[in-house]
Amino acid sequence: MSMNGEYVRLTPGELERVIGDHEWATALVEKRMDADARRRPGPAEARCHGTDKAWDAIGFLTRRAGFLVDIVHGEEQVPWGEDWGYGPPRYLSPDRVRTAAEAMAETGADRLVEGVGPADLTAAEVYPVGIWERDDSLEYATGHYEALVPFFRSAAEAGDAILVWLS
Repeated sequence: MSMNGEYVRLTPGELERVIGDHEWATALVEKRMDADARRRPGPAEARCHGTDKAWDAIGFLTRRAGFLVDIVHGEEQVPWGEDWGYGPPRYLSPDRVRTAAEAMAETGADRLVEGVGPADLTAAEVYPVGIWERDDSLEYATGHYEALVPFFRSAAEAGDAILVWLS
C-alpha cells in the first residue's frame, strides 16, 4: 500500500461545514473526486488534485526553499479527527492558500531543486525510500509540484480553502 497526497478545494462556506460535520465532509469529498475523475479537468480547473507518492519530496523541497506554508500536510486539523488513510485531514485557510500560491509562483521547479540531487532525498529518507537513485526521480517530484502550482493559484484567485490528507 502506498501513501498519496490528496487535495480538495473548498469555498469558505464549505470549509466551515467540513469542520463541523465529518459525514458531510466525507460525502462532499467523494462526490467532488468522482466528478473530477469523470471530467478530467486540468489542475487550474480541478476541484481535486493528487500528488501521488511525490508528496514527501515536495515537502522536503519546499521546506528547504523556505516556504512559510505547509502545502503538503496543511496547517489546521479538522476537529473531528477521523483518519482518512494516514491520519486526519488538515486544511489551509483561504489566506494561507493565497500565501502558498504566492510562494509557489515565485518558486519554479528549477529553483526548488537548485543544489539538490537524488542523493539528498535518499539521505533524508524521503518517502518512498529507494526510488530517488533513479535518473528521473527529481523530475517525478517537480512534475507533481508544477501541477500543484496552478491548482493553488486557482484556489487563491477564487478565495478557496484547501483540505489536505494522505491516503
